[in-house]
Order: sequence, then structure tokens, then C-alpha cells
Amino acid sequence: MKNRRFKEKLFSKFAKAIREYDLIQPGDKIAVCISGGKDSMLMAVLFQELQRHHKFPFELEFIVMDPGYTEINRKMIDVNAEKLNIPVHIFDSPIFDVVDTIDTSPCYLCARMRRGYLYKKAQDLGCNKIALGHHYDDVIETILMGMLWSGQIQTMMPKLKSNNFEGMELIRPMYLIREEDVIAWRDANNLEFLQCACHFTEMVNSGDPVKESESKRKVTKKIIADLKKDNPYVEKNIFKSVENINLKTIIAYKTEGKTHNFMDEY
Repeated sequence: MKNRRFKEKLFSKFAKAIREYDLIQPGDKIAVCISGGKDSMLMAVLFQELQRHHKFPFELEFIVMDPGYTEINRKMIDVNAEKLNIPVHIFDSPIFDVVDTIDTSPCYLCARMRRGYLYKKAQDLGCNKIALGHHYDDVIETILMGMLWSGQIQTMMPKLKSNNFEGMELIRPMYLIREEDVIAWRDANNLEFLQCACHFTEMVNSGDPVKESESKRKVTKKIIADLKKDNPYVEKNIFKSVENINLKTIIAYKTEGKTHNFMDEY
């Protein structure tokens, strides 16, 4: 993180999200969850930088769950961790084998299972928080995907408490960082990271008729890029939309499992 540009584009936004959303408190022990991709690897580097300069103490564990990576992909994680001086703790899980047997929504199941294994490992290591590497672009894509494919308005929260692991919390300190800046950091350092390395992706890359371009997230990226050609503020506006909801102009909303309709008080 010696380059001034990357400190401005990356570390300052990382620190801003931590302040703005109150993500870290003194005495926290945080499991930094590394998938092997560019986002989580950068998050680990930023956490190390933060720990060197922060005013109060907190602990870090850098954990990598191997859900069934090929030997080449596992080696890539080891090599990158060594290059970036990240002391990773790698543990195994059978997720890919389980997901391979599922025909419907395998990616959703994979994400859910991953999170459970990460929470459990973090808890075993004495951590009270897990950190995931979702960034600004993930957030705005999630907002739009919810509207277009699920008929709902929701966002990827910067932090949330676990329902299944008592005392555990999930934080997203990359929340304000743009993906283009992550890519610029990767390229400037001549680094190569894993994409999604599941068996489904391997089939896609080997010519399987299921095309990556058909994924909802990739379609959403294209929609946002097309809209940006006419409106350079479209990404910021999508992000801000979930901060500016007026409940008096909403037909219905849900909270604590209960639906509230505007007709209830009309």
C-alpha cells in the first residue's frame, strides 16, 4: 500500500466505511474471510494496514475455507498469501461435493453453506466477527437484482448479526470501495487471483452450454453500464436509493416478519 493513489482510492474508503458504519470496536477479534479472489485478498491487506495505524487494539485471524478446490487453485491461494504476507489459516469443507448434487440454485446453496462454515470456524478461533469482501458494486447490483428478479427493495447491509451463531456479527468493510479500483490494484501489482473456482464454473469454462453471460449478476452489471452512458450518476443514485426511502410513499413494507400496508392507516 505504498502507492498514494491506492491509499486514497482504497484505504481511505475502507477506513471511512469502518467509521461510518461502526464496524470495529476495541477488543474485537475478526475473522477475515479469504476466498482467494481479488476482493477478499485486498481486504486482508487493508486490514493489516488498518491494524498498523489504528488507535485501539483488535485482533485478526485470516481464514481460508477450501470447499474442494483443485490442486492448482489451492496452490494459487498459497502463493498469493505468501506474496502479500498474509498468514492464512486454511481449513477444508465438503461444500463442492454437496452442491454438485443439487440442480436448483446451486450458487445460493453454496453461499449459504460457505457462510455457515466460516461462522463456525471463526467462533472456534474465538472471533466475534467475520469480515467479507463485498464492495460498492456488489451492493448496487444486489439492490437492482432484488427489484428486477425478486420484486423487492433490499440491500446488502454493511453489518448484520448472525441468527444462528450467538454473539457473532458479519461486517463488510469494503462497502464503499469500487470494483474498478480493486482491479487497478490487482493489475498494478501483477497479481492473479481465483475467479469463482467451483465445479459449475469449471464446466462453464470448458464449453458447457450453460453460459456465464446468462447469470443475473452479469446481466445486471451490463444494465448498470448501459444506464451510466446516459447518466453518470446512476451508480450513486442506486446506492443512495435505499438510504432515502419514504415509508409514506411505499405500498407495503415488512419488519420483524410482519407486513405493514399503507391501507392499514389510510
